[in-house]
Amino acid sequence: MTVMPDRHTLAETEKAMNAHVGGLALNFPAAAAVSSLYRAANAVRLHLTNTVLRERGLTWTGFVVLWVVWIWDGVETRHAAESAAISKATLTGVVKTLEARGLISRRVSETDRRLVNLDLTAEGDALMRELYPLFNAAESEVVAGLSERSLKDLTRSLRSIVTELEALDSGTDAAED
Repeated sequence: MTVMPDRHTLAETEKAMNAHVGGLALNFPAAAAVSSLYRAANAVRLHLTNTVLRERGLTWTGFVVLWVVWIWDGVETRHAAESAAISKATLTGVVKTLEARGLISRRVSETDRRLVNLDLTAEGDALMRELYPLFNAAESEVVAGLSERSLKDLTRSLRSIVTELEALDSGTDAAED
C-alpha cells in the first residue's frame, strides 16, 4: 500500500479537517470529494513513480513531458508545458535533463525562430514504447479493486470535472460542447 508523504491516512485527515472547519458554513461533500481527488492523484503519482519510473531514472514530470511529446509526435515548448501542467521554467530544466539522456531533442521553429519544438529521439521513442505498457500495467493495478461499472463511472465523473474546468477557463459553457 502506498502511504502519502504526510503519513496521515485519509480518515485521519478528514477527521482533523472536520475538527477545524466543522462549524463553518461549507459544502462538505465538495470539500471531501476534492480532497479525496487530490490525495488519490498524489497516491497514484507516488505509486507509479516508485514502481515504474524511478527504476528507469525518470521523474513523474519527466515522464509526463516525454508522454506529451510522444503522443503529439513533437510539440512546441509552450504547449508541452501547458499539457504537462508545469511552468515554462520547469520545462526548461526537465528538457535539459531529458536531452542530456538522449531522449528528447530541441528544434528551433522554421516559421518563428522564437519558438522551440520538442521531438523524441529514436531512443526516447523506444523508451516510451517499452515503458508505456509497464506504466499501463501499474495503472491497471491501481484500479483493480473497482468493478468495470465503477471504473466507467469514475472515469465519466473525472472527465466531467476536467471538462467543466476547461469550460470555465475558456469562458464557455461545458454544456455547449
